[in-house]
Amino acid sequence: MSGARVRIGCSGWQYQSWREILYPKGLAQRNWLRRYSEVFDTVEVNATFYRLAKPASVAGWLEQTPPDFLFTIKGSQYLTHMKRLLDLEQGPGRFFDSIAPALGTPKMGPVLWQLPPNFKRDDARLEAWLSTVTGPGSLGGPELRHAVEFRHESWFVPEVYGILHAHGAALVLAHDGRRDEPFPHEVTAEWSFVRLHYGARGRRGNYAEPELRDLAARVRELSAHGDVLTYFNNDWEGFAVRNGQRLQRLLASGA
Repeated sequence: MSGARVRIGCSGWQYQSWREILYPKGLAQRNWLRRYSEVFDTVEVNATFYRLAKPASVAGWLEQTPPDFLFTIKGSQYLTHMKRLLDLEQGPGRFFDSIAPALGTPKMGPVLWQLPPNFKRDDARLEAWLSTVTGPGSLGGPELRHAVEFRHESWFVPEVYGILHAHGAALVLAHDGRRDEPFPHEVTAEWSFVRLHYGARGRRGNYAEPELRDLAARVRELSAHGDVLTYFNNDWEGFAVRNGQRLQRLLASGA
């Protein structure tokens, strides 16, 4: 691989099903993030999608993780699913205030904005949103990165990729084996963001070995364009943990 930084992690860490898979028997839940960060160097925080974080909790996350750890923060569903990117005034400010302790620190990764499946392409709305949250004077700061996950097919067109590129935002390269949809290839920023929701060839959403080898090849290709963040979202039965660790080994070995 190139000199780009490749990070592999999971979408969240607070899963009871990970007991005795990642978390040793008897390990208190308050120590789970610390244990998680011994195995993975990044995490996607999904709790912020459902409710605003408490700044004190965010400060605690920073204290519990190593200096080189990275947090991706998922944007509020109130902004993406209810307001559908139309709240350009109060909503973004409240969201960024809730994660303020992480903003501007080396541990702050991108913000992930996941749009609902029934949200069809609207270039003007996307442009206005990205103009609000990115660049000089933006609420999260000019250095904060952003990634957008589209789930309606109408968004996957060159014009939309151009809007993302103009704002330095990454198109989320998402895979879900339950859907007959192509795995996007386009790179719109100087870094890449991969989300893996559900394996197509393994049991109950687990990623099978051939899929993981294909993913390793894809991540290597993406690393030629810059840093790569990859998150497994198939948390049930510990699949995300096992798949993430296996992908780590494949990348390390060059297999």
